Amino acid sequence: MDPVVLAAMITVRLQTVVSRETPPGETAVLTVGSIQAGTKSNIIPDTAVLQLNVRCYSEQTRHDILDAIRRIVTAECQASRCPREPEFEMFDSYPLTSNDPEATDRVARAFADVFGDQARTMDQQTASEDFSDIPAALDVPYTYWGLGGIDAETYHKAEAAGRVAQDVPVNHSPSFAPIIQPTLDTGTGALVVAALAWLAS
Repeated sequence: MDPVVLAAMITVRLQTVVSRETPPGETAVLTVGSIQAGTKSNIIPDTAVLQLNVRCYSEQTRHDILDAIRRIVTAECQASRCPREPEFEMFDSYPLTSNDPEATDRVARAFADVFGDQARTMDQQTASEDFSDIPAALDVPYTYWGLGGIDAETYHKAEAAGRVAQDVPVNHSPSFAPIIQPTLDTGTGALVVAALAWLAS
């Protein structure tokens, strides 16, 4: 039994969970972000560690994907005659970020007043975000916003070529490097504007 081969087989099989087991119209992402096995080219390792990331918009879909992961990993281990059962560890689990409509409307109006047409509604994001843990723990309404940080000329050039997804790196990309200005000033301004939407008389 070669854990490297097994890890590769599991990775390939997991790529079918979203395409084959998730209902159409239900957004979900399952990423195999890391495979670690072995330290030498001439020694077959005794273990392999896969690190996965699951992102979705509903608890039911999340439950179904986690169930599929356990089922597939266990089945592949059995098919490869692993000497022991696979181990599963959950970490970095965050609740769904769901903006409060009233808080969002209040901050959005303040942004529109100050930033004009530069302020717009964000599309839903499949991000792993711990932000909502704090307001949820305090039982307070919240709104989450994003901030652009790419050079405008670079973005417009990519947009004109229809290559935004390829040429504009997003956070968690190894090429992600927001420009300092005007990103820093805009971000600071956004924080002040949002705070004043609640604190100003």
